[in-house]
Amino acid sequence: MDLFIPSRVFFEPGALEYPLGRQLYDLMESKGIPIRITPSHNRVLGIPGDTPQIAYREAKRTLVVGVKKTLKLNTCRPSADYEFALGTSCPGGCQYCYLATTLGRKPYIRIYVNVDEILAAVEAYIEKHHPDITHFEAASTSDPLAVEHLTGSLQKTIAFFGRQEYGRLRVVSKFANVDDLLDLNHRGHTKFRFSINSAFAINTFEAKTPSLTERLGAAGKMAAAGYPLGFIIAPLFLYEDWQADYRQLLEDLAAWIQPHQPSSLSFELISHRFTARAKKIILERFPQTKLKMEEGSRKLKWGKYGYGKYVYPPDQLETLKNWFTQEINRLFPKAEIEYFT
Repeated sequence: MDLFIPSRVFFEPGALEYPLGRQLYDLMESKGIPIRITPSHNRVLGIPGDTPQIAYREAKRTLVVGVKKTLKLNTCRPSADYEFALGTSCPGGCQYCYLATTLGRKPYIRIYVNVDEILAAVEAYIEKHHPDITHFEAASTSDPLAVEHLTGSLQKTIAFFGRQEYGRLRVVSKFANVDDLLDLNHRGHTKFRFSINSAFAINTFEAKTPSLTERLGAAGKMAAAGYPLGFIIAPLFLYEDWQADYRQLLEDLAAWIQPHQPSSLSFELISHRFTARAKKIILERFPQTKLKMEEGSRKLKWGKYGYGKYVYPPDQLETLKNWFTQEINRLFPKAEIEYFT
């Protein structure tokens, strides 16, 4: 699919003091893309849209370039020890996106230009936990691969972790533009995972994202380049034909594995959940959505940030867990299931 090019760009004044900020400014100016200055990347005014649907669509066409000021890292269980952000949001239009809760009314694509400062903070955490190896997730609040053609930040980050004896990077993406990452000296210190789902879920809920075929093509390139590889199947949905659809996904993946033979393979399984705030925002943006979000059919579970999320009841979660465990063990006997949640 076509690489993301914004319809408009906002810059924090401080972002222009960094090389990446100037580079992005010059690039957008050369392309004739409208540029505005905003006092803060957290409060951007001037994105058009007089309905929630139009405002969301236009926000997803908007790039905001800023400076990451808070460099304290949050924990990121079960994926990693800590998470850090090279940006927030992405150009994709996944209806179920869990960032609807945390980003709320600010789904615009944000890039942080002070990458060296962010990586210096990461290095301090690595040194703090030395000699233990510390794992970091770089895609909790964004899909950095989706804007890599503009920033080069992921290349810099992977090269940085390639030099770390006691730090490891984890990245997840739905996007496929991996060519610039293939020749990096990653030393196997970056694990790349691709987010996949059933054909029904991708076609129904994952607008403006590459197809499963494109994602697997990118995964093949990363495996050939020696990256540790994994797949996140998320969110897992229960619907009438879920077993047949997910079995087809896993069998297609097993057929893909044969010629590629990645050096290692893992799975992360995440069931669908939503918060009351996310449901409200999702229904405003996608009033015809086919997402099932009836609170009465779910169990309320409290998250680490103090808000409740509605998850499948325990018996349904157990059904999902047992079925996927059985099928993955059958089709991928050497693979690891890192977690189910």
